[in-house]
Amino acid sequence: MKKIAILTLNGYFNYGNRLQNYALQEVLKSMDFEVDTVINETRKLNLKNLQTNKVERLKALRKKNIRELFQLLYIKVENKLYKEKLKQQRKDIFKDFSVSFINETDYSISDNNIPEDLSNRYDYFVTGSDQVWNPNLRDGSPIDFLTFAPSEKRISYAASFGISEVPEEYSKNYQLWLSEMAHISVREKAGADIVKGLTGRNAEVVLDPTMMLSKEQWLSIAKVPSHKPIKRYLLTYFLGEISKERKSFLKDLANKNDLEIVNLAQANDKIPYLSGPSEFIDYINSASVFCTDSFHGAVFSILLDTPFIVFNRKEKKSPSMNSRIETLLKTFNLESRLAENIKTNEQIFDIDYSHTVPILEAERKKAFVYLEKALGIEK
Repeated sequence: MKKIAILTLNGYFNYGNRLQNYALQEVLKSMDFEVDTVINETRKLNLKNLQTNKVERLKALRKKNIRELFQLLYIKVENKLYKEKLKQQRKDIFKDFSVSFINETDYSISDNNIPEDLSNRYDYFVTGSDQVWNPNLRDGSPIDFLTFAPSEKRISYAASFGISEVPEEYSKNYQLWLSEMAHISVREKAGADIVKGLTGRNAEVVLDPTMMLSKEQWLSIAKVPSHKPIKRYLLTYFLGEISKERKSFLKDLANKNDLEIVNLAQANDKIPYLSGPSEFIDYINSASVFCTDSFHGAVFSILLDTPFIVFNRKEKKSPSMNSRIETLLKTFNLESRLAENIKTNEQIFDIDYSHTVPILEAERKKAFVYLEKALGIEK
């Protein structure tokens, strides 16, 4: 049996990351490959941002007296210890999911630590999906472009840039590395435009791997959260900032429809915050409505037939990351689920997914055709 190695972001804190990794593994296994996920521990160190933040903090501290400084220090230490403890607990839960469902290597690699024989251990290497080509996450690491392997072994599946334009300082490397890949597919149209602009190549826009698995397959690994509300609930999962206006909207929506609010990404809502990827699936499946700024939040709403509202992600000093959600909603004719397009309470809950079924079937077929060609499978 031929072997494939997946290289992706190894984030033991993000639901979409763990679930897309699992999904791609299962898709490739269904094509009769033995599949490993190679752990890549390359990290970005942004010294410029660290220095800027340090200067800003010092300016703010100079305005306080000694007593205020001690009070501030005490509060910050207490909060940091509490949040770090919660983060570690959550990370352990996500790692347990990975141990149970993802075949990860017992070794890791990084830009400065790649086994000499790594390229000989596998027949193909697949980078993706997720934002493996987002320079803001791993500083444009060559590993995410599989440069350690011969060109003919390099394949991307639904790789995402997470941004609409590659910063100039990364363009030269990206142009070279993309040109050397045997087969390129991306997750959103903006990614295909970037590849075309840098290399002149036409990259296939394919489904995120999570959408390659059926509702039944996802529910087979779902887990009912021990503290899931008995009454109907409004589920939220926001990765960006939550404005006062948004909080007010969510509260009004819950009150109007007699819904309990469950927040998956807020550490101060401890019980749901300590939910793993399997619970994430069940939470969405059982929600009366799901409000999110997450790409994978929208994906699982579609797969599980759950009413949802998508909000633009708000982040400080960060380029727009909404292209992938725009591509998703446009592909499935669900632009009506954007928050700015929601006009009535009835519109939120009255949703028919029947039109998405043939679209999903066609997109899955297209994705398998791409993979079969890339992996040399003759039909």
